[in-house]
Formats: sequence, C-alpha cells, structure tokens
Amino acid sequence: MIPEDREERDLLAAEYVLGTLEAREAAALEEALPGDAGLRQEVDGWRRRLAPLSHLQPALDPPPALWPRIEASLAGLGPAPSRAAPRRERAGWMWRGWALGSTALAAGLAAFLWLRPAPERLTTVLLTQRDQPAWLVEAQGGALRLAALNPQPVDPSRVLQLWALPQGATAPTSLGLIPGDGSVTVTPGGLAPSPGMLIEISLEPPGGSPTGRPTGPILFIGRLTAVGGA
Repeated sequence: MIPEDREERDLLAAEYVLGTLEAREAAALEEALPGDAGLRQEVDGWRRRLAPLSHLQPALDPPPALWPRIEASLAGLGPAPSRAAPRRERAGWMWRGWALGSTALAAGLAAFLWLRPAPERLTTVLLTQRDQPAWLVEAQGGALRLAALNPQPVDPSRVLQLWALPQGATAPTSLGLIPGDGSVTVTPGGLAPSPGMLIEISLEPPGGSPTGRPTGPILFIGRLTAVGGA
C-alpha cells in the first residue's frame, strides 16, 4: 500500500533507491509506479541525487576479512524493528544502522588503505559563468572521471569538449568530447592530472574543435585540488 502522506512517500522512494526495502514492499512500489506520476518523480529525484556519486566511485574489492569484522561489530545491535512500525521510525533506524555499518566499513577500509596507500586524489566542481555547480570531477591514478550534477540539453548542432590546462601551460589540451549522458572517464595520456590544473568544458561544432584549441565559449571551469588540501 503506497502511503498518501508526502513525507512517507518520499521516505519510501528513498528506501527503494537505496535498496533497503523488503522484496514485498519493493514489488508493490514497482507495481504502483506506472500509474503514479508523483511517485515516479520522487524515485527519479532520489536517483538523480545519488547518480553523481555512483559515477565517481571506482570499484573496490574489500579485503576478505572485512565482512566478518562488520558482522561482529553489528552483532550487539539487536534485532531490526518490525516492518509494521511507522515508516518514520524505521527510517530513523535505517539511517542509524547505515551510519554504524558505514563506520565499520570505513574502519576496515582505512586499515586496508594504510597497508596499501592509494594514489593522490584530486577533485573539483566545475562552475558556470554564474558560479553555479554543474559538473563533478575526480582524478586519481592517472584517470579523470566526470559526472553531470545538473544535466542540461545541448544544442544538437554543438558538442561539449573537455580540456585541461596545467599550471604554467599557455594553451589547454583536449581530453575529448563529452557523451550525451554526461558521464565519462578519460586517461589524459602524457598529461597527468595535477593540483592546480584547470578543467574546462567548451561548446564546439560537431566532431570537436577543428583547431586543437577551444573555438566556442568556455561554459564550465574549475581547478583540481588535492583532497584534504587547502
């Protein structure tokens, strides 16, 4: 049964996107989606909020001993609340349980990364000319990942082209065209991402700039910064 209360529906949509609903509840929601435009909008809204994180998070296999550690740390939490409890009460338990599980997971990953340090991680948010956040960029291990925070349609007669300008360079280097879904991972080749490097997106004719330099306006720009840096 899909609740009528707006907050209850939003919590239901959030649990569905997070994958924490029981199979019976998830099936009921999926059955209701085709005939409930409001519910579809709430589910799509949660997917959009979480999409950039999924694009930027690289796959990581945890060490074999991690899951037994998490299970041991959660053993004293007691049974989960009944599914008959009000959704707000269950939502509070869900977030608390998620926080505890995330803490245990973070502790296990910290020990793993202590033994095997990760490459330097650089990030930036590309802004519009009005200083509005538009793209999230992460560079690590020689690869640069890009994800749209607020996807906007592009004129069919134009394409978006990605550029990098290291500190001290006089002209940017093309990193390729950005696909329509706004998610791309590129390896800049001999141009290694570095702190202070400018990342730009320009509007170009089909196929990209014919000159090897931006010919259209620079729509979005940001500077890579080391995580934890100033």
